[in-house]
Amino acid sequence: MAFKGMLPALVLALAAVNVSTAAAAPALHIVVYGGSGHIGQRIVHEALSRGHTLRVVVREPDSMPAGASARLSVVKGDVRDVAQAEKLLDGADVVVCAVSFRKPPDPAGYRAAAAALVTAQRSLGARAPRLIFVGGAGSLEERPGVLVADQMPSAFRAEALGQKAALDYLRGIGDVPWTYFSPAASIAPGERTGHFRLGGDQLIRDAHGASRISMEDYAVAVIDEAEHPVHLHRRFTIGY
Repeated sequence: MAFKGMLPALVLALAAVNVSTAAAAPALHIVVYGGSGHIGQRIVHEALSRGHTLRVVVREPDSMPAGASARLSVVKGDVRDVAQAEKLLDGADVVVCAVSFRKPPDPAGYRAAAAALVTAQRSLGARAPRLIFVGGAGSLEERPGVLVADQMPSAFRAEALGQKAALDYLRGIGDVPWTYFSPAASIAPGERTGHFRLGGDQLIRDAHGASRISMEDYAVAVIDEAEHPVHLHRRFTIGY
């Protein structure tokens, strides 16, 4: 697949990348579930380019390039495996869940993933890392009382509601640190500009009425939140 071919190029290009950030942050140990996915690989790239150490958990380790960075290790696993998560999260500062349950379709997987990671966090007590959950746009409000999911074609609504179920679950959690991050309505590969707007529960649209963000800028915001957490125990969103 062309997608898999993109990942080595993205990660191996790190030596030539010079990423500037608004404020320097200490190096973090970040666990990324789903780091070989479209969004996950960009989160991995962004984090490595800023000097962080990553442990990436994927279902197919061969999808990650071997030896791409001394600060990158790859583990085979499933985000719903609580026992494994307890071991992998011990010593981490942040855990990012960027797993897609689209192939095969399993909308219930999003809530199950959130519940498994919260259980693992609880087992670690004060050592628990912060959770950043890569969510969907369907649970955002198009306008008061109307969700984006309400206007989606039925083919996409099940996944959107599955992602919303994960958010609803997390909103009932107050004893471990979590953040849920919804993208704009349209998220696709593009340019890393570093210029975007952040919001809360309402869909962000630009001056032309479009709600969009590049995967690259979404990844920038994920690592910004990892370095400087400002959305603990709540959801936030992004758009141009």
